[in-house]
Amino acid sequence: MIRINLLPFRTDRKKENIRRQTSIFLLSLALLLIVLFYYNFSLNSKISNLNARIKTTKAELNKYDKINKEIAQIKKKLDNLKKKMAVMEKLEADRFEPTRLLDTMTEVIVAKRMWLTRLVSKGKKVTIDGIALDNKTVADFMVKLENCGLFSSVDLKTIKRKTVQKSFFKSFQISCEKKPALKLQPKKKLAKAEAKK
Repeated sequence: MIRINLLPFRTDRKKENIRRQTSIFLLSLALLLIVLFYYNFSLNSKISNLNARIKTTKAELNKYDKINKEIAQIKKKLDNLKKKMAVMEKLEADRFEPTRLLDTMTEVIVAKRMWLTRLVSKGKKVTIDGIALDNKTVADFMVKLENCGLFSSVDLKTIKRKTVQKSFFKSFQISCEKKPALKLQPKKKLAKAEAKK
């Protein structure tokens, strides 16, 4: 009878299995390391791309911040300029106001029937004192004041009988409120209003 010793074969088989398992383990470990290295490399490239974009964005932000600061300075200068222009326009409008007031008074006064004794202008208020021959003259004067375009309201404060050298006159006081200087009507409109009467 022939005896076959299978022990070395089994040990060889076990060794072969161990070698196969070890090579599979090492190959899978190498594959895992390759995948991890590739993943790490791609993440690093994304991070470097994002860092580069952050740098360019920060540079753009700095550039836009400088532009915004310049715009803010220009807006400040424009606001100051607008304020100065408004003051200049107001001064220009106020410059001719006394002349315009006296000119208007000479146009609206009822000739040879009334005389002004006092004219006071403080801010928007104008107080007119005068003497007229009768009540109708005072009424005509007030209507002309209302239609001249210089005043927003005309109020008769007092009207009294006054005797001057044995003649009877009407002493009156009228209070007016001026319109803002920019809304004053030009003289052409005043002349048209006079012509309509």
